[in-house]
Amino acid sequence: MKAELKDIESLAPMVKKLWPEHELEDLERILREYAEAEESAVFCAKSGEEYLGVALTCLRHDYVEGCETSPVGYLEGIYVDENHRYSGIARNLVAECENWAKEKGCTEFASDCELTNTTSLKFHLSIGFKEENRIICFRKNI
Repeated sequence: MKAELKDIESLAPMVKKLWPEHELEDLERILREYAEAEESAVFCAKSGEEYLGVALTCLRHDYVEGCETSPVGYLEGIYVDENHRYSGIARNLVAECENWAKEKGCTEFASDCELTNTTSLKFHLSIGFKEENRIICFRKNI
């Protein structure tokens, strides 16, 4: 289901597990911005009052690896509670994100993961994504 502003405070701790380098308050702000904007959305899975998973999606207008159109629906992040993994929740959340992107006029949907995140790679491949590229980025202070 599409998350509402009342869900943000409960979803932020899940997103913190996905992106632990961020402060909880910053994640609440990011989630709020995603939920309120026209070109982004937050979806969540619940059982009763318990939050089981969260997905953030947006439209990207810049170049997206392997894509030929613009905008492209993009899965920015997805997290499912450890006790509820491998039950179809993540697949359903991604499907909701894809449907949202289709409603926004997109014909392509994309995502990414770190080279070392083999769990994420296997998940993406299992739900129909095709690997487009592998990349290692560099930087140095000058």
